[in-house]
Amino acid sequence: MKVRSRFVLSVVVLALVATGCSFGGDNKDSNKMKQSSLKVMYYDEGMFFQDYGMVFSALYPNVEIEVVSNQSMYSEENTDYDTAFNKFIEEKQPDILMLDAERYQKLSQEGKLYDLDAVMEKEKYETEGLIPGMLDYLKEQGGGKVYGLAPSFYSQVIYYNKDLFEKYKIELPRSRMSWNETIQLARRFPTGGDRKERVYGLKMGYREELFDLAIMLAESEKVSYVNAGQKQMTIHTDSWKNAFQQALDAIESNALYFESMSSQAGAMSQSYEDYLLSDPFLSGRLAMTIQDVGYTNQIKQASDYPSLKDKIVKNWDIVTAPIGQQSPDESNLMSFNNLFAIRADSPNKDVAWDFLKYVTSDDYARVKSKSNNYNGLPVRTKYITDVEGHNYGAFYELKPSAFNGYKNFDKLPDNFYGEFTTAVKEEMKKVKEDTQDLNSALSILQVKGQEMLAKEDAARPDDAAAGENSEASSKTE
Repeated sequence: MKVRSRFVLSVVVLALVATGCSFGGDNKDSNKMKQSSLKVMYYDEGMFFQDYGMVFSALYPNVEIEVVSNQSMYSEENTDYDTAFNKFIEEKQPDILMLDAERYQKLSQEGKLYDLDAVMEKEKYETEGLIPGMLDYLKEQGGGKVYGLAPSFYSQVIYYNKDLFEKYKIELPRSRMSWNETIQLARRFPTGGDRKERVYGLKMGYREELFDLAIMLAESEKVSYVNAGQKQMTIHTDSWKNAFQQALDAIESNALYFESMSSQAGAMSQSYEDYLLSDPFLSGRLAMTIQDVGYTNQIKQASDYPSLKDKIVKNWDIVTAPIGQQSPDESNLMSFNNLFAIRADSPNKDVAWDFLKYVTSDDYARVKSKSNNYNGLPVRTKYITDVEGHNYGAFYELKPSAFNGYKNFDKLPDNFYGEFTTAVKEEMKKVKEDTQDLNSALSILQVKGQEMLAKEDAARPDDAAAGENSEASSKTE
C-alpha cells in the first residue's frame, strides 16, 4: 500500500512541478532558490517524505532537509517523557517541532516557540477557508497567540442509515444533538431478535465497558475523574453520577451495539465478504455509528465488491457527533493529528515558516484530498467534499474542544489506571446487581482512587524523602 501511495505521490509531484504549481506563495519567492537547511522532527524519514517532504523538496530544491526521528524518546528506560523530550530538543535542535496539544501549550507558555502572528500578518497568510475554530483553538492553547499550525485534523461524526429510520418511522438525526438525545433516538428502534441478526440503534464505542462509555459522556461536559496535576480524585460529583447513570441506562436498554455482538467475533478465519458483512452498519442492521472519515472508504470499498453490491448500505449520510450541554459549539471528538511549530531559537525561521505555510496551503489540501484520508482531513474546507453529496461539513461544523481529560496523566503512578479501572468494574457490578446505589459506589471509588494516588509518595525511599524534606527546610530558614 505504501509503495503504491508513494508512486501516486511521485506522479503528483512531477505534474505539479511541470505545471508550475505554487504552494503558499509566488513561484518567484526568493526562499525557493536560496540555499538553506531545515531540520524537522517527525516519526521517521520515510514517513515524512511520503506525507510532506517529496512535494516540498520539489518546490524548494535548494533546501536540505534532515529528519530527526522522535522514536528514540519512547523506550522502557524513559519513564519521564518531559525530560526525554527536552533532552531530545536540546541535542537534536530541530527547526520544526511536532507536538501534541498539551506540549504545544506547555512550550508556548515557556517561550520556546516562535510567535507566528507577526509573520502571518506580514505575509498576508490566507486564514479564510481554514476549518472554523482552528486558529481560535491554537490561540487559546497558546495563551492568546498562534505558535503553530496543523496540516490536518481528526474528527468523528454520526453516520446514519436513512432507510432504517424511514422503515421504523423515526425522525432523522440532526447535527448538534446532545448525548441524551442521541441515545434516546437509538432506543426507539426495536430491541428484539437474535443479537447477531437484529437491528441496533447506536454504536458509540468498541468496548462493552461501562467506564469507557461514562468517560465519553463526561468528557463532553469537560469533566475528568482525576486531577492528575494535583493528584486529586474528582469522581464523586453530580457530573460523574449523571454520566454513569446515563451509560448504565444506555447499556441496559439493549439499544447499543458492541463488537462482541458480531457474528464474526472471535473467528480465526473468515472471507472478506463475511468480514464486511459482520459490520452491522455496512450490512444495514445499525441505525447510527460514530466513526471518523476513514469509514467512508470502508463503505465505498464494500459497495464496490461485486458479490456484496445489493447487501451493503446505500442510503446513508452524516451529522455532527453528539455535543455536551455546556459547550454546544465544541466537540471533544475532534482533534489535530499533529501540530507543527518553529523552535524559538531556530536559525532557519524563514524556511521553517515556508514549510508551515506549505503544509497548510490550499494547494497542499488539494493534493491531500486526492490521496487516502486515513491520516485525517486537510484543514482547508474547500477540499472536504464528497462527490455523492454527503454532508461532509459535519466533520468541521463543531470547533475542537480545548479540554484534555488526560492532562498530566504521565504524572500518575504507573499502575493507577489499571488498578482504578478494576475498582470501577467491581463497584459498578454491585450497582448493576442492585446491592449498592450509584452514589455509594462513587464515594467508595473516590476514597480508593485517592489511596492509589498516595501509594507513589509512600513508596519513595526514605532517604529521597528525607533529602526533599531537608531541602524544603533549608529554603524556609
